[in-house]
This record gives sequence, structure tokens and C-alpha cells, in this order.
Amino acid sequence: MKILFFTGSRSEWGYIKPIIKLCKHQKIKYNICATNTHVLDSYGLSVNEIKKDGFKVSDEIYMTLDGYNTYSSTKSLGVILMSFLDVVQRVKPDWILLAGDRGETLIASLVAAYTNTPLAHIQAGELSGNIDGQARHAIGKFAHIHFASNNDAANRLKNLGEQSFRIKTVGAPQLDDIRQNYNKFNDVTKILKAYGLDSVSNYSLIIFHPVVEEYSETKKIFKNFIKCVKKTKFEKRFWISPNSDAGSHFIKEIFLNNRNNDDILFDNLPRHQFLTLMKNASAIIGNSSAGIIESPSFKIPTINIGRRQKNRLKAKNVINIEKYSEKKLMLAIKKINSKEFKKSIKNLNNPYGDGYSSKKILEILQKTKVDEKLLKKELTY
Repeated sequence: MKILFFTGSRSEWGYIKPIIKLCKHQKIKYNICATNTHVLDSYGLSVNEIKKDGFKVSDEIYMTLDGYNTYSSTKSLGVILMSFLDVVQRVKPDWILLAGDRGETLIASLVAAYTNTPLAHIQAGELSGNIDGQARHAIGKFAHIHFASNNDAANRLKNLGEQSFRIKTVGAPQLDDIRQNYNKFNDVTKILKAYGLDSVSNYSLIIFHPVVEEYSETKKIFKNFIKCVKKTKFEKRFWISPNSDAGSHFIKEIFLNNRNNDDILFDNLPRHQFLTLMKNASAIIGNSSAGIIESPSFKIPTINIGRRQKNRLKAKNVINIEKYSEKKLMLAIKKINSKEFKKSIKNLNNPYGDGYSSKKILEILQKTKVDEKLLKKELTY
């Protein structure tokens, strides 16, 4: 069996890294195609992290046109369509494995479907509050196997007309890393020193991505957001650079013009450093999926803002603020600092899995027969 892994962002690498690690251990053939922000200097060149982890990247595709508006980001998808097709034609994989809900991931699923290549989709069936959610379900229509992280997602796939034999509830593979290395994420001081920073005992981790449908309002939304966040009483605020969606340049520009000494920006962090920052944070604030999926494993209070993760299944450590305001943020900060809230999440279980997903995923792919029943999809409604 030969698996072609497709990844366009640092978050997706967190999804697939544990699976590739297991592929190496089991001597399963694999190829990695890295694209979008992985190969951009301005976003931390995270492809180097993949290589440093000991994985061979067979293809690096430059697809992201400058501008980061709705037109340039959409045109970029045309570039990945042509380029990834060449990769699939050369590699001829037995499976294409991809994760999530991004635009380039949708295009990769089109390539798989129209080349009749078996496609498996990680994190299938979940809800998102913007166009990513539409992309995720569109990918689901092209995927031959759906790897759902929980029953909520699995039931949604059934309601979308997907055949039951295609739906596999396996959990979220990015939690495998956390289970396997939980105690290795304790020492944040060492990481901060590596970046020339002093140790802090009380900091927030902030990840705020642009929302495509709110492109014209991005400046206003983020100006208000950073103004309010700066009023929160944390010793430091560690910011992670946004993804490359339309509006990301506004966020970076506004941040650089409004930051102070308490605001530290990381363009990209190796995953073990990111998880260490998360585990030791007093709170996570923003609209990243990491605050929804990974944070419950560390029982870290999380404030989720806006529509980007709207309706996504959330653990009790997540406080949701759909219509953002300074008053609501300050009330949420007060709540997460309360003894009652901290006590309520002390024995929290992560609804996205148990940390054994990679093994389940590979076993399913190895046992799945590639035949007419698998490749010729039928809807159940």
C-alpha cells in the first residue's frame, strides 16, 4: 500500500504527522505533498519542520498568489489543481489521505475523484461556521472513506447521504501526539529561552484567523479585537500568525501597528513547541480549531470568538462568544478565572477522541478492499 498525504497548513500537519510516523514504523510506503503556507517564508516555512521531524517531502507546490484577498486566494486554487494532478499521475498512490476543510484540500479531493483514486478524509462531517464548512462537506461527497472524530460528525455524514460502510468513527489523530508525549510538553521555560524570552507564569495564547465571508470587515473586527484583548490582565500574550486566507495581511498589519511589549508574535512554531505553549497557557483566545480540538486534552480554558467555529462540537472548557464585544470578552475572562469553572473542567474528557486514531486509520485503509463498491459512490437518499 502506498499513501499520498496532502497538506497545505501547519494545523493539517498536526493531523497527519502521527499517521505518517506510524507508516514509517510499519514500513508502509508514503509520499508527502506540501503546499500553500508550508512553503512560504512569510508563514514560517513549516515544510522545514516536516523535514526536521525526519519525513521526506516528495513534492513542494507553490500555489499561493500574493494579495491574500478573495480573488487571489481563489485563483491560487487553480494553480494547485494543475500541479497536484501531476503529482498524482506520477506517484499513482493506492490512497490519497487528506484532512480538514481548506480550499486547497477541496481541490485535492477533486483531483482524487476525477482520477478515480481512492480518497480518505480525516475530520469528516464536522461543522464550521464559514465557507470552510461548505468545503468540508463538499470533500465528503468526493471521499470514499470518512474518518469521523466523534458520533456527532458520523451522524451528520449519514444525514448527508453517505453510506454507512464508508463512515469510520476513529477520533482526531492530532490527539495521538498529545497522548504519547503528554509529559514532554511541561517545560515552557526552555522554549521561551530559545526565542530570547523570559519565563512567564500567566499568559494567554491567541490565534485569530480571518473569516472569508467577513473580508470587507476584517480591519474593523480585528482592530476591535486587539484593542479589547490588550485590556486582559495577562502577563504576556503569545500570538500565532494567522493562516493565508483572504484578510490575513490586514491582521498582520494591524497587529504590528498596535502591539506593545506584552504582545509576542510567532509566525510558525514546531508542533511540540506549540503544544507546550498551549499546555502551559492560562487561557486560549481566538477562533482556531486548536482551541476546540486540542485544548480539552490539556483542560485549558478557551474563549472561542465569532462564527469561524460556529456550531462545532465543543467541550466544557470552551466558552463561545459568537457576537463579539469587549463586555462579553471580559465576562468570559472573569468566568474562566473562577474557581467554579476551573473545578468544572478538572476531569474533562475530550470529545474528539482517545489518542489512538492513527492505528485505527491505518488498519482500516489496509483492510479496505478497493473495488467497484468503494469507488462508485451512491447516495442513501
